[in-house]
Amino acid sequence: MAEPEIRDDRANGRLEAFEDGTHVGVVVYFVLTAEPHALVAVHTVVEDGHEGKGIAGALVREFYAIAAREGVPVVPLCPYAAVWAERHPDEAPVAASEVVRAAKLQLKATPSLW
Repeated sequence: MAEPEIRDDRANGRLEAFEDGTHVGVVVYFVLTAEPHALVAVHTVVEDGHEGKGIAGALVREFYAIAAREGVPVVPLCPYAAVWAERHPDEAPVAASEVVRAAKLQLKATPSLW
């Protein structure tokens, strides 16, 4: 199976997956305003009919890769991303507890983010 095309729409906090131009999945996220500006995964969705193809995993893997390239941690508040991170510790370093706390506070203060 071909990997989906993944596009980062940072302005709207969406890492989106496409197959043949069709939107098939998304990680909804935000950038932590406090240093170290972590990327915070809030929700992962794969469109109906596209489940079981590895799309969610490809999205979360790319999300961690983007963070690594930018030198910032990932806070996986999304349950899927959290489980993926546990299963792939070599690709998903654990964020410091103070960063996780800051991400949860920002999410709580801005419920429109999700």
